[in-house]
Amino acid sequence: MFKGILIEKDDSGYRAALNDLDDSVLMDGDTLVSVAYSTLNYKDALAITGKSPVVRKFPLIPGIDLVGSVISCTSGKFKAGDQVLLNGFGVGETHCGGLAQKAQLNSDWLIALPKALSAKQAMAIGTAGYTAMLCIMALEKHGVMPNCGEILVTGANGGVGSYAIALLAKLGYKVVAATGRVAEAEYLKALGASEIIDRHTLSEPGRALAKERWAGVIDSVGSHTLVNACASTKYGGIVAACGLAQGMDLPGSVAPFILRGITLAGIDSVMRPVKDRTEAWDRLAKLLDSKTLEDVATEIGLAQVCDTAQHLLDGKVRGRIVVNVNQL
Repeated sequence: MFKGILIEKDDSGYRAALNDLDDSVLMDGDTLVSVAYSTLNYKDALAITGKSPVVRKFPLIPGIDLVGSVISCTSGKFKAGDQVLLNGFGVGETHCGGLAQKAQLNSDWLIALPKALSAKQAMAIGTAGYTAMLCIMALEKHGVMPNCGEILVTGANGGVGSYAIALLAKLGYKVVAATGRVAEAEYLKALGASEIIDRHTLSEPGRALAKERWAGVIDSVGSHTLVNACASTKYGGIVAACGLAQGMDLPGSVAPFILRGITLAGIDSVMRPVKDRTEAWDRLAKLLDSKTLEDVATEIGLAQVCDTAQHLLDGKVRGRIVVNVNQL
């Protein structure tokens, strides 16, 4: 038996709770992992609360991130005791995920834990930091360097936003952070933001074209915020879109793309090839120091997950939530 969060949906309704589980709940996979840490992301919170149809198989263990040690691996890719991590690949949506003490997984979904990171540090980074790094790699590939001008980061107090600010600042970019929690300005400036703006300046319907300001944008909000970010991006700039906290609609105009030649780059972290994942994680291990990880992350146990999921959706959580699955 092992402990885990289980989401069920039947005639009694939709529910998520901490349960005693056995191996029969685990799904097919060639690698059995003893999970050390997982995380609580926005997508996990939607899954646990049922606010969005994230989960597509029931019953299911949520958790799109995990890190732990291999118990057994029949593919030969890993050996017992190897430290591995996982982000995405449908885990926590269609396949049982990391918010439990065990996981049965496909070895092709796993990468080795970078030696410079502890298990807890890797989950302090998690999908949020990994996605932020993918966004920065997209900006770099487009030719946006620190001397090109300001980079806008929306949803700045969230996990992706927090890491995007810290990583961009470390790389020498000038970062402007948009947030609905301006009281957190000192936290964002400590991460590396040079200026804080109120998200309401971006979240309402705006003009098709606004004054050019941003050399690049990392957006985790979507909807009007993404449209307004595009409208004020400089000629030839790039907007990396990776989230939809405000909505998945795009109520805007083609004007910024046609008249200013900007690029809207969709950043998917779920099915990203292993080569890109390894590059992103290797860079994260080199760029992020232990103090930044401590400042951004808060640790909870499995018993706190369901309540914290609602707090996250209510906008009451700052930075990253790391889940110690062996702490109840």
